[in-house]
Amino acid sequence: MSASFRWVMQLHKDVPRAARFYSQGLDFTVNVCTLRWAELESGALKLALLQAPSDHIVQKGYSSLLSFTVPDINSTVTKLMTLGAELDGSIKYEIHGKVAALRCVDGHMVGLYEPV
Repeated sequence: MSASFRWVMQLHKDVPRAARFYSQGLDFTVNVCTLRWAELESGALKLALLQAPSDHIVQKGYSSLLSFTVPDINSTVTKLMTLGAELDGSIKYEIHGKVAALRCVDGHMVGLYEPV
């Protein structure tokens, strides 16, 4: 039997705030959400959010990158920034579509792609 993918896990300072960011900003379904743990899903992707230990500093680094295809990158960027995201550079207009990178509420990278 081979290994099977379970989820992507991120550490966050405020799990309910992070769950709200992904559910309201990117329409994830929240299956479980407590102060320390959340399980969300979007299609086949499962995202787990775990409260960072108090002695662990969550830094704005390039720890994980979640990439999403969205129907309207401008409205999605606006919605995510309202929820606390920071745009990392500008929206790029490539020949294959628009791309953007944001940092979520705890600094994790979120990539957006709107195909042509």
